[in-house]
This record gives sequence, C-alpha cells and structure tokens, in this order.
Amino acid sequence: VYQLQQEAPRPKRIICPREVENRPKYYGREFHGIISREQADEILAGVEGAYILRESQRQPGCYTLALRFGNQTLNYRLFYDGKHFVGEKRFESIHDLVTDGLITLYIETKASEYISKMTTNPIYEHIGYATLLREKVSRRLSRTKSESRKASVTSEENTPVEKITSLVRRAALTQNDNHFNYEKAHNFKVHTFRGPHWCEYCANFMWGLIAQGVRCSDCGLNVHKQCSKYVPNDCQPDLKRIKRVYCCDLTTLVKAHNTQRPMVVDSCIREIEARGLKSEGLYRVSGFTEHIEDVKMAFDRDGDKADISASIYPDINIIAGALKLYFRDLPIPVITYDTYSKFIEAAKISNPDERLEAIHEVLMLLPAAHYETLRYLMIHLKKVTLHEKENFMNAENLGIVFGPTLMRPPEDSTLATLNDMRYQKLIVQILIENEDVLF
Repeated sequence: VYQLQQEAPRPKRIICPREVENRPKYYGREFHGIISREQADEILAGVEGAYILRESQRQPGCYTLALRFGNQTLNYRLFYDGKHFVGEKRFESIHDLVTDGLITLYIETKASEYISKMTTNPIYEHIGYATLLREKVSRRLSRTKSESRKASVTSEENTPVEKITSLVRRAALTQNDNHFNYEKAHNFKVHTFRGPHWCEYCANFMWGLIAQGVRCSDCGLNVHKQCSKYVPNDCQPDLKRIKRVYCCDLTTLVKAHNTQRPMVVDSCIREIEARGLKSEGLYRVSGFTEHIEDVKMAFDRDGDKADISASIYPDINIIAGALKLYFRDLPIPVITYDTYSKFIEAAKISNPDERLEAIHEVLMLLPAAHYETLRYLMIHLKKVTLHEKENFMNAENLGIVFGPTLMRPPEDSTLATLNDMRYQKLIVQILIENEDVLF
C-alpha cells in the first residue's frame, strides 16, 4: 500500500489562459469560470492527474472540481468554509485536496480487494505479536498507589525498545495482573500523521496526505478509520494523556490510575469519615466556593497526592463540597444517561418489593466503574445516616442533595429535571436504605 501511494499520479493544475471575472478569492488560476462538463473533459483529456475548477452551468454559485483519473474526467462538488473539501477531509489548498484524492483513488483502484480484507486477519488479536520484542517495557502505563509494576516481553534479533508501539505495551499489560480491568471503548478522533504510519490493528500502511486514520486520545492507539470499528473495548488510558481529574470520564480516570474507583472519591470519603460524620448538615451545608475550587485544582494538579487534611482545610464542608462538585462535573453522570429513564421508571413502581427488584436490575446495566463508585458512595452515605442524631442527615435528606448530583436527564431540559426531582431523590434514598441488599 505504501508503494502504491508512491506510484499515485501527481496533480497537474491546468491554468485558465484568460482572466476570469468574478473568480472567488480563495481559488487560483485553475478556475475556468462557467463551463460545461464536456468542455472540462476536453481541457483535461489525456493528462492523468490534471485538474481544473469550474462554476456549474445549471447552478450558478456552485463550484466543481474536475479531475482526470483512469482515462476519464471525474466531477466533484466543491465546498469552502475556510478550508476546501469535497467529503469529510478539509484541506488548506486545492493542490493538497487533489493530491490526497489521487492517492485514495489510485490505491482503491489497484488494491480494492486487498483493502476489503485488511480487517479479516488483524495482528491486534494475536498476543504473540508482543513476542517480537525481547526488551523490557520501561514502565507500565497504569500504576497503582503502592508501586509501578514492570512489564516485559521477548524479542527476536535486535529490535530497539523505541519501536515498542502502544499495541505492544497493551499486549504486555494484559499479561500482568491488572486488577481493575474495566471495559472501556477507545476515544477515537480523526488524526493527521506526519510521516509514514502503519495501522496498529491490521499492520497496513495508513495512506493519504492528511486525516489518514484515527487516534485514541486516551491511550494513543493509531488505526485506520475502517479498522476502528473492529477494535475491542480494551482502551488502557495513558496517564500522560489525562490532563485533569475533574471533568474527566469516570472509567477513563480509574483505568489511567489503575484504581477501583476515582481516587478523588476515595480521598474525600476517607477524610469525611475520619473527621466529619457528626458534622451538622453534612453535604447540605455549603463550604466556601473558592476553597472548594482550590481542592479541585489540587486534585487536578497532584492527583492522589493532593493534601486535603484538616491542617489545610479545617472546614469539612469544603471536602464534602469538592466531592459533590466532582460528581456534578462528570461528563457522564454516575447514574449514566443510558440508564436514567429506567431508574425513573423503576422509582414510579408503587409496590416496594417490585420497585427494589426493578432498581437492582437497572443497577446491573451500569458500567463496572460507575457501579463500583455508586456502591462505595452508598456504603459511605449509609454511615452518614447512622449519625443522624448529630448531623441531622437521614436517607431522605441525602437523597435531596445527591439525587440531581448523581443522575441527570439525557436531554438538557429544565422541565424534565423539575418533573423528575422527586424520583431522583427517591432513587438515592432507596439506594442508601437498601445498600446491603442492592449491592
């Protein structure tokens, strides 16, 4: 495939011999004004890779790229929004657009059968791929609080450690004891690779001038766009790519830190249980907003090493506020958008036993990291209710506080939120009162 890219026709701009009136300022001398398809075909005849731009006769104000490839003239509707495009990819110049188009057309013409089979026998599924290396992986991508564990893989000949790809690192990781191996989909985004790159799923060259494939912004996996549909949900986020703790996807955070739950949840709950369970109005009384923001920045900056002790923040309501803020800032709530309506429907069941059974069934639909976080929080809130005489916070009061914090409707509708508030409160109240049964 790489060789085919090198063989692809090069673009040849055919300049209009006359000055065209009303030429758009973002087009050059390759613009020939209003001409027909037949005229464009005559201009381009016999010159592989030649191209011109023209204005449509039928639709004035609409522009077309006419391109010669495979002994025929191809016409593409051309658009401009600051960049030039005919499909998904956007280019700084018409020359780059045509270059990329010729590469794609040539490869798809010469190797269409090969391309269609690329995903059928991927290297990705063979852990044996990791045995191509003898060197030790310098450090694990995910670390525990106690120590970072080393992973090693074997190699043939003298393959330098610099060539270890994210695929090999992950393959090595699967051979180690990753305690909290929650399933996580890759967070693929279209990416432009500088210099030759090969797909880490099928091992084939990633062709094109720009946007040749996609990269997972959480773990760095590089694959063809078509291959991304077949990659399993085994993303192992790299801590270097996780820039913050708050506002980060819950599963992404716990996998990056190789923890069972978000460390901010563990740290805050540990601090609250050590010195705040008897604090009057716990979770209902607000701490100073600036101090809560300070705690947030400390976690974003220092992770599990953030100091939230009484010597720094004597008011326990600041820590409680920081915990609530963490849950509010989650891009996907602890009780996910996918399960929200099911929880609300379960809350509406009048029979207590049937309602409990329905809630339990929906709990089983939560992603593993969300389920574990919710379970741990409910155990903690149950402890809070055991000190109700001192803190005046029972399960119902905590439901009022945590209902809207832990679950939000998928659509941003104020009316839906108001209508569901009593059910949100009821769900959290039931989860607290029955945490030993439900979890």
